[in-house]
Amino acid sequence: MTDLDALKYTAEHEWVALSGMTATVGITDYAAEKLGDVVYVDLPAVGTAVSADAVCGEIESTKSVGELYAPLNGTVVEINEAVVDDPSLVNAGPFGEGWLIRVEIDPADADVLLDRAAYVALTGGDQ
Repeated sequence: MTDLDALKYTAEHEWVALSGMTATVGITDYAAEKLGDVVYVDLPAVGTAVSADAVCGEIESTKSVGELYAPLNGTVVEINEAVVDDPSLVNAGPFGEGWLIRVEIDPADADVLLDRAAYVALTGGDQ
């Protein structure tokens, strides 16, 4: 299990794991639960430049279609092909095997992200 307190979060319900100049991005358990059973993901191609708070992909469930927002400016360096092949991984392990993209970023930009306590307060829960 991922240490949820070590992650950063966005108000759009993405989590970010920082490692040097790489940010691994996925949706939170809260978002996965709200979406319902995920049946399709559309992720940006490797090499795509993404902008903070801009839509960079789509997550479709049996209930609705949600947008994936880039948490930071950067360039996509990897997508999770396993999730493209089996979108249910997003529900089964949103903080593990259900990660979505890896983005090369400037780590100094990460100061705008929320910590776990701020994210939990935002969602009104105690996830």
